[in-house]
Amino acid sequence: MKKQTFALYFGNRGFMPAELIEGARDDMVKAVTDAGYDYITMDKDATRYGAVETRDEGRIYAAWLKEHQGEFDGVILCMPIFVDENGAATALQDAGVPILMQAYPDTIGKMDFKYRRDAFCGKFSVTDVFSQYKIPFTVLKPHVVDPLTPAFRQNLDDFAAVCRVVKGMKRFNLGCIGARTTAFKTVRFDEITMQRYGINVESFDLSELFEFVRAKKDDDEKVLAKKEKLEAYTDFSGVPEDKKIMLAKISVVIDEYIETYHLDAIALRCWNEMETYLRVCPCVLLSELNDRGIVASCEIDMCSAITMRAMALATEGPSACLDWNNNYGDDENKVVLFHCGSTAQSLMKETGKVTSHKMFDKGDPGSGWGTNEGRIGAFPMTFSNCKTEDGKITIYFSEGEFTSDEIEDGYFGCAGVAEIPDLQNKLIKLARGGFKHHTTVSKGHVKAVLEEAFTTYLGYDVVTID
Repeated sequence: MKKQTFALYFGNRGFMPAELIEGARDDMVKAVTDAGYDYITMDKDATRYGAVETRDEGRIYAAWLKEHQGEFDGVILCMPIFVDENGAATALQDAGVPILMQAYPDTIGKMDFKYRRDAFCGKFSVTDVFSQYKIPFTVLKPHVVDPLTPAFRQNLDDFAAVCRVVKGMKRFNLGCIGARTTAFKTVRFDEITMQRYGINVESFDLSELFEFVRAKKDDDEKVLAKKEKLEAYTDFSGVPEDKKIMLAKISVVIDEYIETYHLDAIALRCWNEMETYLRVCPCVLLSELNDRGIVASCEIDMCSAITMRAMALATEGPSACLDWNNNYGDDENKVVLFHCGSTAQSLMKETGKVTSHKMFDKGDPGSGWGTNEGRIGAFPMTFSNCKTEDGKITIYFSEGEFTSDEIEDGYFGCAGVAEIPDLQNKLIKLARGGFKHHTTVSKGHVKAVLEEAFTTYLGYDVVTID
């Protein structure tokens, strides 16, 4: 897999100590490569010190950047000294990617003219002019930071996550497999609004999927290979052989849709036609897709697929769509988050077990094989969802923890207890904000990264529920 790559920009100003630029080049290259990323940088001979001061040098850098378009995910604007803001604006006004502002700190004992940087002050000049030019940029704490410190390593990792989210969300294909379930108006969405945000929706009729599935032979090589992969993915030991074959066929057909239409994410109509006519429940297939890196939400929740993709990009791991399902006793800051069995196996406490969906079995025994039951593990988590309304996508982000609190054995599906500070007030804000009964979750606390990407670069309406 190609490493994330940053274009390095070094600023200059004539009367400042120019020899500090050379050291900054070495520092930044080491910082980026030690963190596991790649870089490109303009040749040292292209301008004085390979840095940018004047508007003419800014044009040279802009032309170099254009030559390398598509080769970098973001720009790191390094300020070894109080740099010239006009050259920086000229160089980066058409960068088209996130820009991280990094400014060097001064060192006590090296504050004479030979060593004093004044980048603390100069950073404001650059951010001010970029704001005037409407050039989006990222600033992180601390205000000034040495590239060879743990603090900047964290800045780099956060900025890399922002770049992944921005790149992955600017334009992607979202598959809608089946119509919205009649009873679920809560998952309505506006396809044209999504297109305005770069989300191309490809819609497929569930009856077509059924015909493709029925056309697959039981001994088809792809079907048998898929069955083997599914059996290795989680515990299929209790599943009848014919149900394994049917689930494998559905998975193969979904893969064909993904490949043919270059889908980056899907939302699937998961009930009740599959259970009625194909006699299986596709939960475990969605679980496996999410672990494979293809975002998959259930119940045709297209909005959940959007936030699931964003969080998967930020964390480089799977996300899940869950119901705000149950209180946890009298603890007002705890909630049971649940879905039938579509949660990625890697988010679970231990290997799940594929069962027959108890809700479907109640009225139609044997029709629900395919739920991957188990418990969600204990980890810090971010949760989010969005809505399409009045031509806009409105999104929220917040954080909490999945705990190790027990849920009794009789509770079916895949669930976990989440502890969320000030939960009751947050639930009121979600209810009054018109957000759905689903939320989406991922491992890790990435709220700040997501808010930066969606507010600064993607233009979504971000609401605060904290």
